[in-house]
Amino acid sequence: MSENLLINRAQMRKAHSALRLLVPLFRKYRARILVGFLALLGVDLLQLLIPRVIKSAVDSLQYGGATSGSLFRQGILIVGFATGIAACRFGWRYLVLGFSRMLERDLRNRMLARLVGLDRPFFNRRPAGEIMALTSNDLTAVQMACGIGLVSCVDAIMMTGAAIGFMVYIHPKLTLLALAPMPILALLTGLLTAVLHKRFSRVQEQFSRLTEFSRSTLGAIRLIKAYNQEVSQTGYFDKMGRDYVRNNLRLAIVQGALFPFSTMIANFSLLLVVYFGGNLTISGTISIGDFVAFMSYLFLMTWPMMAIGWVTTLFQRGITSLDRINRILVEEPVVREPTAPLPMPLGNLLSLRNLTFGHIPGSAPVLRRINLEIKPGLTGIVGKTGAGKTTLCQLLARIYPVADNQYYWGGIEVNRLGLAEVRERIAYVPQDTLLFSDTIGANIGFGLPDATQEEIEKAAELAAIHDEIVNFENGYQTRVGEKGVLLSGGQRQRIALARALLTDRPVVIIDDGLSAVDTDTEHRIIANFRKWLPGRICIMVSHRVAPIMAADEIVVLENGEITDRGSHLDLLESNRFYRTIHDHQMSIGGAEN
Repeated sequence: MSENLLINRAQMRKAHSALRLLVPLFRKYRARILVGFLALLGVDLLQLLIPRVIKSAVDSLQYGGATSGSLFRQGILIVGFATGIAACRFGWRYLVLGFSRMLERDLRNRMLARLVGLDRPFFNRRPAGEIMALTSNDLTAVQMACGIGLVSCVDAIMMTGAAIGFMVYIHPKLTLLALAPMPILALLTGLLTAVLHKRFSRVQEQFSRLTEFSRSTLGAIRLIKAYNQEVSQTGYFDKMGRDYVRNNLRLAIVQGALFPFSTMIANFSLLLVVYFGGNLTISGTISIGDFVAFMSYLFLMTWPMMAIGWVTTLFQRGITSLDRINRILVEEPVVREPTAPLPMPLGNLLSLRNLTFGHIPGSAPVLRRINLEIKPGLTGIVGKTGAGKTTLCQLLARIYPVADNQYYWGGIEVNRLGLAEVRERIAYVPQDTLLFSDTIGANIGFGLPDATQEEIEKAAELAAIHDEIVNFENGYQTRVGEKGVLLSGGQRQRIALARALLTDRPVVIIDDGLSAVDTDTEHRIIANFRKWLPGRICIMVSHRVAPIMAADEIVVLENGEITDRGSHLDLLESNRFYRTIHDHQMSIGGAEN
């Protein structure tokens, strides 16, 4: 019992924290919501007046006071009320349900703004499929709760309160009898709510895993076909789907229990009123008109009573999803802006002093005691797979956090400089080439949206891809497909390189960005670089010696440490690892020639 109480308290704290997200949005659209609920109040009041008209008509018929004219007037009055109900119902639907869509839009925008502000450590922990589920399924659950769920709740409260008032006016004791089953419904709802929350959380988590599996499967479809794994992937997805259905069915048991019990209790109330109210009418305590009106008010209460289960389900789903969304919105980037950033220095000089870094706190560091000064010119980085080359590039690009007093830009500690200002001076070409499902021109111009066609073509020429682009049927307007699937690996790399060069930033980091490019094209790119490079820093990671042979300095990384540095000729003499890979690659190149 105490454990359940603690769980409920924890859920209440989470719900309270999540609901605070909605307060600014309700405040922003308060006028719309107010008018919408006034229209809803109008619907309820007009619905409550109709039984009074019916009572008057029935009593006049019973006591012989009815005429054709009076009945016609009462009929016209009911039609007028019905017209008013229709108008007000349209009003609240347009205003309140429209508000729920605006809330959904604002929450989605806020989520995207937060997501694009988060850094690599967050996305290492959260798969893309889970985030996609949050922006679709979970957001829909919140929209439903704040739209039709909120309307149904308010409507039930207003309708129930007003109907009870009219029923008490007709006969207080009969009203107590009609409401006698209500505590049973309240108790049942309370017991099932905690179970509903737990099971819906499990369903949403399963949906996230399904979404992530679908995304990764479609992204790797060529690999799946190459390894002939269509059947196994489909089978695994089917198993996940069966688990998802099983969890949904367990959730449906709870949801399915609420509505029938609500209906049964409402009908039991109706039975009590028919029996005891009928006896009161027979004895003359209340008139036939009062009995008909009382029954009408009870019918008006039937929907709120039956809706309790449905509304509870909507709210539980909404709160659960809002809590999941809130966990994203309260995330903070690990790489943060300084409270009082210093102005960017004018000079280009990157300095690393005893830099040590590990992806997971407490684990063995990926980089150890890195001391390096990078001046304008070409700096090459080589090393075995897993030596820490990519991690070093990402630290230099401010993708991962760096401890204080380990990374300096122009002599100023980088954590004291504005994050956006530092990143605006770095063009980064990552190891995994990423292209958008758009045109070639749009992909090259991504980092500089207002770039002219002439500037885009100039960048493409620097990356030695312009001639190939113009040979496509649609030139720069050629669409590259999902992740650039319609292009070769070398073409994708050079388009990514052109995108970086177009921004014309003082620092360019190329992490093995020419690995899929043939030797002749590679030489053309390096020759173009030499003309473009003066005054800039270019850091090039490569598994091949050819692109960095002319570098001003080449750094050798082994097991996260700098083991050697120098020019190409210096390393050929002093470093066994560098000499080995050089001789091996040159011998292969000679054999190919």
